[in-house]
Amino acid sequence: MTAIPDLPLAAHADLDAMLTRKFGKEVANYFAGSPLNRLGFLRGDYSFLSQALRHPSSSFLLCNQLQPLVQPNLPPGQGRLAWVRYDDVKPIVGPELFNKPEDDAIKTFSSETYVPQLIFLGIDEKAKDGFAYQGKNLYTGAPYFALDVTPREHLKDACEKLIKDQKDKGIDFATGRVMDIQAEDAAIYAEARQLLDWNLRNPFCGGCGHRTMSIQGGFKRTCPPTDLAPGKEKNRPECPTRKGVSNLCFPRTDPTVIMAVVNHRGDRILLGRSKRFPPHWYSTLAGFAEPAESIEEAVRREVYEEAGVLLGRVVIHSTQPWPYPANLMIGAIGQAIPEGETIDLGNDPELEDAQWFDLETVRKALRHGTNLGEPAQDGYQEGDLRVPPATAIAHQLMTAVCDGFALNSGSKI
Repeated sequence: MTAIPDLPLAAHADLDAMLTRKFGKEVANYFAGSPLNRLGFLRGDYSFLSQALRHPSSSFLLCNQLQPLVQPNLPPGQGRLAWVRYDDVKPIVGPELFNKPEDDAIKTFSSETYVPQLIFLGIDEKAKDGFAYQGKNLYTGAPYFALDVTPREHLKDACEKLIKDQKDKGIDFATGRVMDIQAEDAAIYAEARQLLDWNLRNPFCGGCGHRTMSIQGGFKRTCPPTDLAPGKEKNRPECPTRKGVSNLCFPRTDPTVIMAVVNHRGDRILLGRSKRFPPHWYSTLAGFAEPAESIEEAVRREVYEEAGVLLGRVVIHSTQPWPYPANLMIGAIGQAIPEGETIDLGNDPELEDAQWFDLETVRKALRHGTNLGEPAQDGYQEGDLRVPPATAIAHQLMTAVCDGFALNSGSKI
């Protein structure tokens, strides 16, 4: 039976603080809790990136079609990412990457030169053999990068060789959604996948339609004012992305609300199922936040649209990065108003069914019916409710309600 990876530790979990005493300990969800310091303020410093890239302590996560290289033959739920060194990726990244200041690199942009996508993920400050860089402060640690090695253009042969070299060692790329590696690795992969995917999806400028260039360690794309490609007009036309503050060329994150809805008395949870769910599976409702809408408003709207239920108070519980492809799931708990608990699926065809479940039924499902795609745990009876596993924020929201989050009581599952 598939083991569920441990969830990441919440920051300062043992700290006795005013907010902790009032609201309880912070919840950290799967795909959160990265051990790396991203050092975002150094992404434009190519001297820093150049030294980090080539340092012996640097590690590189290879991604092929956005799938990460993973270590073989580890127990379910204990998977780890596999890392390579600079000498392994040198034939792909080449000797010139980050060898000039960012402004100079932009001036020499050529739209016909394929540059492999590299993402600076951050540094592990716990590493004792890391490098040291003196900026405004001294920054020390082992650098981490992600590299897209999907075979393309003139680097196709080099990428295929690197992939073959790993497979010859018994190491291969993950398949499907990566949900069975340890929490810290999952958080690093989430950052890598989302940034690689965003760069891949945005090769052209949204302002003028010309090719863009990845800068800032993979966290920004710019529309260069010149293009040195043969046969191209050197000076490009004016582009709105080069004036003032523009969000056109920064990575997008799509806010998604996901909510455990309790009835007015606080003894039942509203759960729904879509047509694609396996038999007996239900989950919390979810949907995308819309422009000019608060999170609380988005929660109320989505619950009304999908289930016809009207909510009053909405509180934020926790959040979860979701790199498929670029979501931030904002977990909330909302409470129905007394006259708004009647379920009506006629507004939106999103759900096949929705029901109010008593807390004990949900508690039993959380204990015995969560293994996705496999037989349920011991104690499950055929036909009982099944719910998402612990790596899903939906599971954590249901657990919070069953543990007394909404009633300020302590009834443990």
